[in-house]
Amino acid sequence: MKLLGLIGYPLSHSFSVGYFADKFKKEGIGDFQYLNFPMPDLSGFKVFINEHPDLTGLNVTIPYKEKIIAYIDNLDPLAEKIGAVNTLKFIQDGAHRTIKGFNTDYWGFRDSLLPNLTASHKNALNLGTGGASKAVVFVLNELGIGYLYVSRNPEKGELGYNDICASIIQKHLLIINTTPLGTFPDVRSFPDIPYDLLTSDHLLYDLVYNPPETEFLRLGRQKGANGINGQKMLELQAEKSWEIWNL
Repeated sequence: MKLLGLIGYPLSHSFSVGYFADKFKKEGIGDFQYLNFPMPDLSGFKVFINEHPDLTGLNVTIPYKEKIIAYIDNLDPLAEKIGAVNTLKFIQDGAHRTIKGFNTDYWGFRDSLLPNLTASHKNALNLGTGGASKAVVFVLNELGIGYLYVSRNPEKGELGYNDICASIIQKHLLIINTTPLGTFPDVRSFPDIPYDLLTSDHLLYDLVYNPPETEFLRLGRQKGANGINGQKMLELQAEKSWEIWNL
């Protein structure tokens, strides 16, 4: 039995185990198993992989998409450019095993965003500066969409949430939440933006997929804004991970 799984902390919000269980059942795949491996920190990562010689691949979620790079052997060129990893492939060469890092969030975000873009989405606010935001801004750069980072602790060139004024909201019609705010079980939290300034021209994209409608999306919807949750991105990046594991 080949072993796949998800590492991160916490993992109570994750649908990945269910997604792959359904996939394996529907497609008659009997030689793979996908499990959650919650890790409060990465200090035990090397011990963990040594204890699981049957590991074929792992997905990596919050908060380790950047930190995991220090624990792997090499990076796919795209992941190296992005600076974040969410997929690991274990490559066995005789008695020697190496770990290669990939970023499938890029494919998931890009391919789920494109069908929803219009010509008016020329500028974006990127809420959050963590590992999940790396693939997002990489895609925005590729698409020629200007963006500003918004952070609770802004550094040079970034906005704080209190800096978001009417003119910024009017210019940035795409707003992307890359933070975990609103994720189950903390479903009542949401990014602190001026929702009263949103319009029907705005598109809100939340990388969170559990619950299906976060407070971020609900408050936007009340002002007529269109909204996308992270479910399609999850599915697309999962399928890209599966493709990588089976190359």
